[in-house]
This record gives sequence, structure tokens and C-alpha cells, in this order.
Amino acid sequence: MQRAYRIDTIDRLRSEHLRSAPPEERLRRLDDLEQAINDLEPSGQFAVDRLVQRIGCRGWVRPDRSKASGADLIHDLRLLIEDLSDSVDLPANAVGEQVLTVEDLARQFNVSTKTIARWREAGLVSRRLVFDGRKRVGFLRSSVDRFVRANLGRVERGGRFSQLTDIERQEILAEARRLAHEGVDRIEAIRRLTARTGRTAETVRAAIKQYDDDHPESPVFPDANDKLTVSQKSALYDDYCEGMSIDKLVKRYGRSKTTIYRLINEERYERIQHLPLEFIPNDRFSRKGADAACLGAMPEAEKPPRKGRRPSDLPAYLASLYEVPLLTREQEGHLFRKYNYLKYKAGKLRDRLDAEKPKATEMDEIERLYEQAVEVKNHLSRANLRLVVSIAKKRMTPNHNFFELVSDGNVSLMKAIEKFDFARGNKFSTYATWAIVKNFARTIPSEYKHNDRFRTSHDELFASAEEHRASPTAREAAQREREVNIRKILRRLDDREQQIVISRFGLDHSREPLTLKQVGAEMGVTKERVRQIEVRALNKLRAAAAEERVQIDI
Repeated sequence: MQRAYRIDTIDRLRSEHLRSAPPEERLRRLDDLEQAINDLEPSGQFAVDRLVQRIGCRGWVRPDRSKASGADLIHDLRLLIEDLSDSVDLPANAVGEQVLTVEDLARQFNVSTKTIARWREAGLVSRRLVFDGRKRVGFLRSSVDRFVRANLGRVERGGRFSQLTDIERQEILAEARRLAHEGVDRIEAIRRLTARTGRTAETVRAAIKQYDDDHPESPVFPDANDKLTVSQKSALYDDYCEGMSIDKLVKRYGRSKTTIYRLINEERYERIQHLPLEFIPNDRFSRKGADAACLGAMPEAEKPPRKGRRPSDLPAYLASLYEVPLLTREQEGHLFRKYNYLKYKAGKLRDRLDAEKPKATEMDEIERLYEQAVEVKNHLSRANLRLVVSIAKKRMTPNHNFFELVSDGNVSLMKAIEKFDFARGNKFSTYATWAIVKNFARTIPSEYKHNDRFRTSHDELFASAEEHRASPTAREAAQREREVNIRKILRRLDDREQQIVISRFGLDHSREPLTLKQVGAEMGVTKERVRQIEVRALNKLRAAAAEERVQIDI
């Protein structure tokens, strides 16, 4: 998805369409957007509201009475077309007209692919389509013809500038082959030919590459067509991160400096896309002053933290855990808030990255925020590791190794940190205990027998309670009363909130509780949006329960 929008209103249009518009409507919207681009003059000024009405999107976003330049509007509408088409996964052969790739256009107009990229910035509309199972940029023949008619001079200049005569091409190839026979590598050969012919390095490189592609049995530079594998790109980036100079990378991987920098940027972008930045949403994150509220100093404990008594039979390397002070409720809340807010900020920045030209400054900031989040997570983990040890010691059996139990418990602890919703007011130790015991119940069969009370399908609703035995008649009466109370307070929610609460917490006894992802799939929204609505609904239920004096466990 594209993120480098210049006008907030167009960016919000993108978000609303991706959130609520069905695929068929997104496809229908593309032609209106492209026609609007053709009607705009880059040098003019246009009312944003009027444009929104022109493309049939009035009412999708709040009114915007500002004006924007034609160049910015063309830029954003072009990105919007790419984003909407990207979200539909439409095969190129299902469009209904000829679709051209970047390489097709470069050959047709005898220009470089960089020239095609410049034409896109100037208003050549592209779409993201599926070619042979792979998502790529494609251009409808009608879009190309429309751009050529409106930019005939630009197209002709591009062709004249890049065009080589057959004689010039043959001379370049002959000299390149002679240099290759002398042992000159491809990069140095292109540099010498550029200086000798007065042509750009891109033109010389394209001529050689075209010949090598057309004659794979006798290429000028046999190794030049070998693309780096995924593992080679990863190794190149690791070498760069370990301090290897660009000149050494050029020699090791046989690529130009420009290519090395591009590969480093691409690999860095890919790694950032795979960073685990999922977070627990909170309304405070989007409010004014969120940085000060969420990233400030951790509150001091009102009294010195209690030091835990170290078990005498604990190994030395685990004994150090008891030197880490326990967290107060306020400190714990602060760290969880900070942890999720850091990932929230990093995720927003990642969404803005331009896949084709990601900014190094933005990637620096994302990596910095993620490193801070990891530090906070490690702090939370260290402060709760003694809980893992305590639970593991209680479940020791002759058939189970203590250190394996601690290792399994640590994995459960890390997962619990990821899923814990600090805003619900529960202590993390309660939630973590449940998560660790639940994992032990999978690995230690006897745990099913002794710890049934810890097994539940409602991860977010876990709360420990004493077991009270009562007669069957009393239990049935209590259950009926609970159902009446739940129906009463559920009426305070709108239809969507009711659907989410009922589906998530199994209030419809005809089906199992659903995960956030499953509910989102049913409703056509993301799991993050379901989580946000769920939090809002539970807050309403708490307020309604307080007014009705109803006891509910949420």
C-alpha cells in the first residue's frame, strides 16, 4: 500500500474505502478517479471539497474547504488508484483491455524504466494487478494513450534522449565484449563506456543488459544477469550492518554502488515490514499530548519495593531474578502503556513508508521506536520471571525437568506481555499466571486434572475466583438471573457492538466464541478495529452495569 499522501482528506478517503467499501465499489471508483486526474492542471489551485464531490465521494469524509495544488491532487489521486486496485487482487487478464508492464512501456517508447517512473509522477496512471500470481504495477492501454495525448512533447523528448542507433549500439557492445575479454568487470566497463561515448550509464547498462537478455547463450558478461537470491540479499545487508564498507560490498557482490545502496534499502524495508508491531489499542494514543502521557518517566514507588525471599535450592543463575524489584500497579500500567504506544507510533510510521522510495529517516525512527519497545518488554519480562519459577516449582514431577518447565513458562510469559490489555484494570500477574498454567496444561497431562479452572476460551476475560458449590436448583436460578441482567445491559449497545460482544464471549450458545480475526472476517473489518469496538462496548457495559447495580465479570 502507498502511504506518502500529501493531502489528509485524500488519505482519509483511502482509509474509508479500504475499511467499508466492497471490492466491486472500489473497482468502479477507479475510472472516476482517473478522469478527475485528466481534468486537473498541475499548476492550478482546486477546492478539495469540490474534487471529493466530483469523484462521487461526498459524505465519505468530513468537509474540507481548503484548496490544494493540482500537482498534489494528481499525486494523491494516482496513489489512491494504486491502493484501491492493490486491495482487490484483480488479475491483469481480467481487466477487459490490454495491460502493459513497466518493461513493456520502456520497450514501446524506447526509454528507460526510470523515465517511466518519472512519467508516473507526472500523471501516468498505474494500477496494482496480479501477473502470473505476482502483484505488479500495470498500465491500462487507455491510460497510456490518454497520457501520451496530453504529454506528447514529453514522450517524444524521452524517446529521442534515450534512443541509440544500431551502429552506436553495436559499437558499445563490441567495446564491452573487448573489455570483458581483458578481464574488466561489468561495473568498470560501463564506467569506461560512459566516459568514452558521452551516453549515460543507464543507457549503456540497458544496451548491454538487453543484448544479454536476448542472447543468454553468449552474453557479454555471463554473470551480470544473475540476480541476488533472497539469502544473498540478506547476507549483503548483514555485512553492511556489521560495518563492511560499500566498496568492499561492491567487490564481493559484483554490483555497482547505486545497486548496493538500493539493495540495502530494499532489504531494510522488507525487514521493517516484518517487525512485530501489533499493539493493544487505547484511546489515549491518538489524543493530544500522548507522547508526554505515555513516554514519561516511570512513577516512583511510594515505599521501597518488597524484596522476594530467594528459595535456598534455586540455581545461582536463577537467583539473580530475585534482585530485580517487583513492579507496583502504577509502574506496571506505565510500562504496558509505553510498550504498546511505542509500537503504535512505529506502526503508523511504517504505514507511511513508500515501498518504492522509503525514506531513511523514517526507517531510522521506526527502528529506534521498536528497539525502545523491546527494552520495555525485557523490563516487564525480567520483573515477572520469578513468577515463572514459582509456578514451575509447584508443578515439578519426577517425569518433568525443572529447567524445561521454566523455559516453557518464559515463552508463555512473553506471549502474555503481547496480549495483555493494561486498560482493563487487571493485574498482569493474574493474567500471566493463567497463561503459564494453561501452557503447562498442554504439556503436563496431570495439569488438566488439577487445574481445570484455568482453562477458558476467553483470553481477555480471565479472572480468578473461588469455587462456590450450590444446589442444581440454585445454580439454574442464578444462571437465569445472569442472562436477564446481560440482556438488560446489552440493550445499551448498538447493533455492531452487540454482535461483537456476543460473538467474542460466546453469549450465543449455538456456537463457539470467535477470535478477533474471525469476527473481523464476518463483519468485513480488521481485527484491530474489532478490538477497538470491543473495548468501547465493554466500557459501556461497565457503566450500564453500575447504573443497574448488576455484577458482571469483565
